[in-house]
This record gives sequence, C-alpha cells and structure tokens, in this order.
Amino acid sequence: MVLPFDDERRLSYYLAMEEYVARTMDDDDAFFTWSVPPSVIIGRNQLVANEVDQDYCRRQGVALYRRKSGGGCVYADRGNLMLSYVTSGSHVGLAYNKYVQYIKMALRSMGILVEVTGRNDLLLSGGKVSGTAFFRLGSRCIVHGTLLYDTDMENMTCCLTPDGEKLESHGVRSVKSRISLLKDFTSLSLDDINRGMTAFLCNQEHIMTAGECRSIEEIEKEYLDAGFIYGKDPRYTVKKQRRIDGVGTVTVMMSLKNGVVKGMELKGDFFALADTDALICRPLVGKRLDADTLSSVLPDHLESIVRNLSKQEFLNLIID
Repeated sequence: MVLPFDDERRLSYYLAMEEYVARTMDDDDAFFTWSVPPSVIIGRNQLVANEVDQDYCRRQGVALYRRKSGGGCVYADRGNLMLSYVTSGSHVGLAYNKYVQYIKMALRSMGILVEVTGRNDLLLSGGKVSGTAFFRLGSRCIVHGTLLYDTDMENMTCCLTPDGEKLESHGVRSVKSRISLLKDFTSLSLDDINRGMTAFLCNQEHIMTAGECRSIEEIEKEYLDAGFIYGKDPRYTVKKQRRIDGVGTVTVMMSLKNGVVKGMELKGDFFALADTDALICRPLVGKRLDADTLSSVLPDHLESIVRNLSKQEFLNLIID
C-alpha cells in the first residue's frame, strides 16, 4: 500500500489507513510501512494517566494517540519504522504468529538475527527491537508493530511511565535498559531496512487514490476525538491489579455496594480478542462479589476473550 504523496501525516492517519484497507480491500494480505514525528500510542484498554507523562509530552511537542489494539504504551519517532499488516481470517492468534514470523524472516534476510520471545516482542542481543499489537475487524485482522532503529531514548524514557510491577516482571529497572537499536547491529540505514522489508514481504503495490485518501481522513476523525484518546476515568471504590504471566497487567476497577457489583471496568496491557465489557464486565453487574456467584456467570473460556487469561486467574484477581 503506497500513498500518492510524500507529505508526513499524523500517526492517527496510518491507524485509519489500516482500518480502511481491512474494511474495503479484498487482498488476503496487505503490508505497508510508515514513520511519524515524536508520538505516544496508548493501548486500547490503558489509562493515559497511568502510562504517560502528559506534562513532559506537552512541553516537548510529543503527540498522544490511542489505538484500537491492546498491549502496552509505545513511543514512536522518525528513528522508528512502523509496520502494518492486514490479513484475511478472524483468528487473531494465527494472524499474529504469521506476522511475527514474516518480520523475523525479513530481518534475517538482511543479516539481522532477531528472535521471537514473550507475548509480542522481537529481541536482538537480549533487547527489544520490535513490539507488536493486534485486533480483529470483522473477518479481517490488523497486526501492527514498531521497529526501533535510532529512536530518541531520552524522549522514550521520559514520555512513558510504566508501572513498577511491569518493569520488575522483566527483571529490569527502566524502560531504556530493555531496548536494543538496530543501528548498533547493522550497517544498513533505516531506508535500506525499509526497502528490504517491503521487497521481502510484497509482490505488488497499490497506490491509494485521492478518493481513498479522503475516506481514510473520515475514519481518522474517530482517532482524533478527545473522548476516544483520553476515555472516561470513572471513580471506582475498589481497584484490583495483577501482572499475570502470558497475559500482561490486568486491572479491575469496581463499584461495590453491600457486596454487590454496581459497575466494573477492565484495563491493562493485555490483548483483548473480543469485547471485554460486553462479555466479562456487564454480566457481573448486579451480582454478589463471591467466587461461586461470579463463576456461574462468567464464560468458562475467558482465554477466548482475553489472550491466555483463564477463568480461575480472573476470579483469583477480583476475589482475593
């Protein structure tokens, strides 16, 4: 997928472009790359205040966006290569695995020996060079990720404020210490890598028309809406949070009255495979906060709603 202009666009435009491709184009697989000015992209289920130093971002002119995929908060700038993959089929796990293997093989074809590890990372010499997130859109899956080449590490470290538990679970003390930059492991330029990725993964190109670009701009309006970016941060009486291996950080916020759930929201950097509000939170409203009652209402296979999250793990979190 190629845009018919060289102008730099906001990050939200490329997120909207992914949606447009998924909604309107029939190709089984589509891939494109992009780069943006300094930007922070928060995951669909995260709270901005928990993840981002908003004052620092405002001072430094770092833009803030929210994506529709799960996962954690990401910093991007012109030293990153951003990757977008749209594929047919509604099985998110298969789409994700296919994407990660494609990127791994493309990089290895250029002599960059990355390894796949964790939920969504590509590692080089023990440091993360690429993170990935995904979501389902009807019968299509969108997978997107970062590729760190010469990222401004000071900006990244200052913009992102991950919780201490998340850092501890990786055995490190800061965002910066978990990162590897491709420039330190290859003589290829970022443009060289971009061309190599495209040549390896694509066998034809589609140049977007002026009409298609206008349609993308219409979709982009949702991504620019303040309500979508910042969401609502309602007041809850109980907050339960735990980092679960293979799942991520899961935060449950509840309003309780006389032991009965009056409201619930699920937040975190987990990967949602379906609507968590409709399938997990709303069914629990009006129910007593005890294991037997909640177990009888919850679906048996929560891992089909939140990747790798078992029903028992969720119950342990909210009842403990």
